[in-house]
Amino acid sequence: MRYVSTRGDMPPQRFTDILLGGLAPDGGLVVPEHLPAIDESTLARWRDLPYADLAFVLLRLYCDDVPDADLHALVRRAYTAETFGSDEIVPVRTLEPELHLLRLSNGPTLAFKDVAMQLLGHLFEYVLARDGRSLNILGATSGDTGSAAEYAMRGRRGVRVFMLSPAGRMSPFQTAQMFSLRDANIHNIAVDGVFDDCQDLVKAVSGDLPFKARHAIGTVNSINWARVVAQVVYYFRAFFAVTGREPRPVSFAVPSGNFGNVLAGHIARRMGLPVRRLVVATNENDVLDEFFRTGRYRPRGTAQTYATSSPSMDISKASNFERLIWDLLDRDGGRTAELWRRLETVGEFDLGGTAAFARVADFGFVSGASSHALRVQTIRELDHRHGVVIDTHTADGLAVAQRWREPGVPMICLETALPAKFAETIREAIGREPERPAAYADIEHRTQRFVRMPADLALLKRYIATHAPAAPGPG
Repeated sequence: MRYVSTRGDMPPQRFTDILLGGLAPDGGLVVPEHLPAIDESTLARWRDLPYADLAFVLLRLYCDDVPDADLHALVRRAYTAETFGSDEIVPVRTLEPELHLLRLSNGPTLAFKDVAMQLLGHLFEYVLARDGRSLNILGATSGDTGSAAEYAMRGRRGVRVFMLSPAGRMSPFQTAQMFSLRDANIHNIAVDGVFDDCQDLVKAVSGDLPFKARHAIGTVNSINWARVVAQVVYYFRAFFAVTGREPRPVSFAVPSGNFGNVLAGHIARRMGLPVRRLVVATNENDVLDEFFRTGRYRPRGTAQTYATSSPSMDISKASNFERLIWDLLDRDGGRTAELWRRLETVGEFDLGGTAAFARVADFGFVSGASSHALRVQTIRELDHRHGVVIDTHTADGLAVAQRWREPGVPMICLETALPAKFAETIREAIGREPERPAAYADIEHRTQRFVRMPADLALLKRYIATHAPAAPGPG
């Protein structure tokens, strides 16, 4: 398996060559040259595999330059009952006939990001030790990616983490999860602005190739391909759990901000998983919903990006979206690069009425947007009917999923986080505090350690250079 760029100007590389990086050298995103095809007989063989073994057989299709024994050991260390609370790793809860909740928030930081990030921590440490290298991870978070990355990388040999987050825009729980960490290799930077400002800074640093090489900059943001492919695994697991011995198409509803989670579902579908619909659910920041309805992609500026009660989705420019556009354009790197040049100069592009946009329906994508009132109502109704409390982002997904349910087609809604992370809105919805694990009982009151910074590229580079001296050897 070899990897190329969505913009067509990167020589093919192996998995461990692209594992530690972010953007491709031409500014695009790394994608596999082809997607492996999974037939019905293979699905049948995989049906009863434990989660770690299922992850291994899927991952080795994309990662064939790590010896099988090593990869299997890494996966088994990542996916344990001790880390995720049960041997199932990602259990499915049936809410009512043909409506299911995929529980993805049982990891160390109570968010779905842990499922991929725990594996990344082991993969990164393995490759760095093998090659005698160190890595400075630069990331941006709207809430959950940052804590998941930091908890996966804390104390890892050869790894430092520099995590940007929008100052004052995460929930108190999310903020405390990150800022209360005191590990020497963790650096939290609160940026004056919104998530997109943080993401733009990460991309600007990654686009400065000499600086990136000199300071060994890598990423764990959702643009990291290994994160995306690790998420593919739980789509297969959910399918097996819901369909039993009689495989039939299912649909997935996915709360969507940076587009990495639902992109993993798209990849699973393209590999051959019987998926009827992929429901893209947004909050009031409905740029993706507008695209899937009309073909117009129109990211908004900082002033037009709303602060909502599902803050991890307060994103206007979905960083993984380019991978889907590349696929819609029949994997044409030149056309993809042209669209992104237009995006940078004009601020939008429109595929409405084109053959490329017609593929949106062929790929099973549909969409919808939620609101504060709707997510509160959804949380309240689910608690009343089923005794299940969900977080605000999962509520957005469930609310939009209801519009796209079909008789005889199971709808699987992806959970994104435990409700304890968004207590204010949960109290509004159900009139009581959400339960939280004992380890997090007083987290908002712990001492916090971070630096505050304007959205200034020169200042960020200076901070990184001060805390991550230039690295010898390969970058």
